[in-house]
Amino acid sequence: MNLRPPPAVLLDATLVVCALADAWAHVGLADRPAAACALLGALALMLRRRLPLTTFLLTLPTALVTDSVVAPMTALYTLSSLSRHRLLLAVCALTYAVTDFMPWPWSSLDATELSQTNNLFHLSYTVATAAAPVFLGQLVQARRELSLRLAEISEAREHERMLTAQSVLAKERAQLAREMHDVVSHQVGLIAVQAGALQVSSQDAETRKGAATIRRLSVQTLDELRHMVSVLRASGSRPTELTPQPSLADLERLVDASGIDAKLETDLPVELPPPVQRAVYRTVQEALTNVRKHAPGATATVRVRHRDGVVRTTVTNTAPTRRAFVLPSAHHGLAGLSQRAELLGGTVTSGPTTEGGYELSLVLPVERNR
Repeated sequence: MNLRPPPAVLLDATLVVCALADAWAHVGLADRPAAACALLGALALMLRRRLPLTTFLLTLPTALVTDSVVAPMTALYTLSSLSRHRLLLAVCALTYAVTDFMPWPWSSLDATELSQTNNLFHLSYTVATAAAPVFLGQLVQARRELSLRLAEISEAREHERMLTAQSVLAKERAQLAREMHDVVSHQVGLIAVQAGALQVSSQDAETRKGAATIRRLSVQTLDELRHMVSVLRASGSRPTELTPQPSLADLERLVDASGIDAKLETDLPVELPPPVQRAVYRTVQEALTNVRKHAPGATATVRVRHRDGVVRTTVTNTAPTRRAFVLPSAHHGLAGLSQRAELLGGTVTSGPTTEGGYELSLVLPVERNR
């Protein structure tokens, strides 16, 4: 159980009472100058926290003309516990030792007595007595500073733990945002495009109405997904992949279900590292999604090659043959692909072709990601 220290005013009052009791025991009332010095030294202890050096100087007459030690030693301890000036503390301790050792009045001093053995022992004892409160005060000051440093270190560690937790959460949010964009927007975008095509081509009014409703709900879902991705998205870092994850074995099914005239050309081995397979899949998925959204009626060619330890994925589409439907976009698709490629040591490039189409290219090293 930790006990609270007494209030400062109560502690100072207690020290004043002890100093007065010490003076009462060593100073007679008949000796008015000595009693006045003892009273001044005792009352000066009330100033020891705000004016420690002044308090010590006010207690020196007590040590000079009386045998009272409580007031001057308390003042010396307080000064030592609050000051970092080692030279000042040494001078004050030496001053107190000389003042306490010298007889009063000084006219009674006999220089021949200073060399006597008992006086040398007395001087050594006085110096040790003066050094004791200085060492104790410095020890208390060091302990106080150490406690403050430990508190600062604990606070810094707590802040570091909080930042680490936030960083982990940010990574998970970034990964969740990436997966939501790659998976959900791919499927919903396909629904919206197919519904729009059905709305335009169908001759039946009810069918067109139903297709319009489906397209409207799909667009609304994409818009809500865009806002959610914006909230969850954070700075990219090496993610913890979510399961289940696609592989190269799913590429053919992805191309067949893309809703566009697309051709797949690949010669990849099945033993490629899983991160590389997922990156290739997500790149093709994003490219085909963009073709559906921005180039209606275009055809696409997906080429995936493995040469000299590098996987190159290229998705090229022709120019659109009809006007594209306006769908909401978070503009995070290519940025997410670039982040994923950078984590794997690769690059993503994209741009229009000379024939009016568009090309997206991914280059990834294989050995680095095993």
